[in-house]
This record gives sequence, structure tokens and C-alpha cells, in this order.
Amino acid sequence: MIRVTAAVIERAGKILIARRRPEDRFGGVWEFPGGKIEPGETPEECLRREISEELGLAVALGPCLGTFPYHAADWSIVLIAFRASAADGEPVLRDHDAFRWATPRELLCFDFAEPDRPIVRLLLKEAPRER
Repeated sequence: MIRVTAAVIERAGKILIARRRPEDRFGGVWEFPGGKIEPGETPEECLRREISEELGLAVALGPCLGTFPYHAADWSIVLIAFRASAADGEPVLRDHDAFRWATPRELLCFDFAEPDRPIVRLLLKEAPRER
């Protein structure tokens, strides 16, 4: 099983999401940025490295949101998600073709990669109810 990470990067009540390039696995769908944990690397080290490489952002990591297994016909992963915050500045797209800052409720408007959908559901449960 491959171990991968995802960052729920929050700023001013919004969450950073990124769209995968069309030629990638899950191409054209949205995700919480992150990547594969390399040998000898902790999930936290992986996430800091991946966000820097993919988006040019330095992140401060918060608590782990949980681990989310995903199984497909030809591969399996366990996705380890963390809350995070980023310093000012906008992402630089290196591995994605778009990004958005979205409120938890706005996440419903985006087509997320299947492994990321449990994180969306978790964030929606935590979001304050609209009146």
C-alpha cells in the first residue's frame, strides 16, 4: 500500500484546492495538494516538501485529520491528511493547472478525486451550519 499525504491549507476561512493536469491519474479533478511519502520520510516532512515543490508555498502543519484508505483495481493508498496554514502569497502552479480558495460549502461545487472525497465530507461535517 502506498502512503500519501494531503494538506488542508486554510486561510481566511477558505481552503486551497488544486486541479490535477489532464494527463495525470485523476486528471482534471480537484484535490487537496500533497504527494507520496518517500522512504525514510515522515508524513510531515513529505507534506512540507510536496507543497514547496508543487505550489512554491511554505506551510505550517497543524493536527492530523485522519487516515483515509482508498482501493482501486490496480493500486491502493492510504491518504494521511493534515490541517495546514500558508504564509501570504499565492501558489505557483507546477504540478496542477488551476487552484482555488474555497469555503467548506463551496467544496461541493468541485469534482474531487475519489481518495480526497472523505476529506471533503469531514470538512463539511465540521463547517458551521448556514442559517
